[in-house]
Amino acid sequence: MSEEGNGEVVESRMDIHQILDYLPHRYPILLVDRVLEVVPGERITALKNVSVNEPYFPGHYPHHPVMPGVLIVEAMAQTAAILSFKTMGSKPDDKSVYYFVGIDNARFKRPVGPGDQLVIEVALKANKRGIWKFSGVAKVDGQIAAEADLICAVRPTPG
Repeated sequence: MSEEGNGEVVESRMDIHQILDYLPHRYPILLVDRVLEVVPGERITALKNVSVNEPYFPGHYPHHPVMPGVLIVEAMAQTAAILSFKTMGSKPDDKSVYYFVGIDNARFKRPVGPGDQLVIEVALKANKRGIWKFSGVAKVDGQIAAEADLICAVRPTPG
């Protein structure tokens, strides 16, 4: 951990092994490869390396592979989940589920394809009674590929 001049605590990078501790997702739906920076309660920046070997490319415009927009938004939601758990100071367990419950204002600005690296930036806007609201943006080479407002919820596991 380090502290910036404005007093906010910026946590160090997270590699894939640390990410696996904060997300229940696994291949082929795990869409976060590295966390560059996280400020609990505020923001997070993460990476998704888009490989030609992604399982959706053979069927999603095989002549011109494009990452489905819904998966770009899912990558933002997974990044938001890491921020939520870091903010709560906990990790996922079998007693609760972190649901992606809403998407507002989603816009797709440029296609994302093999060889691209998504830089995902998510900011926490509100958290009340287990409902988390975020704004997210995914960029490739500094250009916005997608942006959306996300709503997530932590709920007890049924049963």
